[in-house]
Amino acid sequence: MSHVIRYRVTGMDCPSCAAKIEKAVRSAGVYEVTISTATQILALNLGADDARLPAVEHAIGEAGYHLDRIAAATGDRIGEVAPHTTAAYRRVLWIVIVLNVGYGVIEMVGGFLTGSQALKADALDFLGDGLITFLGVLAIGWSLLWRARSALVQGVFLAVLGMGVTGNTLWRVFSQQPIEAGLMGVLAFIALAVNITAALVLIPHRAGDSNVRAVWLFSRNDAIGNAAVVVAAGMVAVTGSGWPDLIVAFAIAGLFLHSAWVIIRDARRDIADARR
Repeated sequence: MSHVIRYRVTGMDCPSCAAKIEKAVRSAGVYEVTISTATQILALNLGADDARLPAVEHAIGEAGYHLDRIAAATGDRIGEVAPHTTAAYRRVLWIVIVLNVGYGVIEMVGGFLTGSQALKADALDFLGDGLITFLGVLAIGWSLLWRARSALVQGVFLAVLGMGVTGNTLWRVFSQQPIEAGLMGVLAFIALAVNITAALVLIPHRAGDSNVRAVWLFSRNDAIGNAAVVVAAGMVAVTGSGWPDLIVAFAIAGLFLHSAWVIIRDARRDIADARR
């Protein structure tokens, strides 16, 4: 008799990761699979003693991800005494929250001073990451249902940010204003340094709890967006045009909306599953 077997997946933080994991599962001969990037949960509709389980676990491990089996009755990992709630873990997350929210406010002010839409979009990215990390701190030890609800809030918040950035940037297309490229570049370089700092303090935890690893990966990937803003500032300075700034702002808004769609989709599915 089959039932749902769940795993927490360490290292899965985007749709591309989910696609790789699904491919690995199918390579082991299992086709009834549900994957949520919002909660890093993999669900298989198999018997508890199904001979394909070891093959699935091996295939996912070979793909570069780590699995922890979740006990059906409690929602906790099998063999785990308590959630990953050490003082060092929480302290690092609070450092990341302060860095993101603090510099997000500074960069938003800088965006208005320089007239840069890319800086404003990046500032919203900082503030969004701060909120996501804050919700991650609150959700430590929560049940799957409440983690999914937390993820749904994150997804809606990111969607609102994405629509706001898109609308404001569209308005700026028709009313372009001069941009202070020098100050824009300085603020973007500082933003890059802040994200690198956040990634560094998370490195000791990147292979532990899946939520911590996801935060570390977000910080690492955000550095790419900061680098794009630096490049945009240089292009604005060289060309004297505001288009590089607007293009980067649209790109960041697109990332907001895509991430929001994935998180909301997965969170709604997890909420439905948890209520069954």
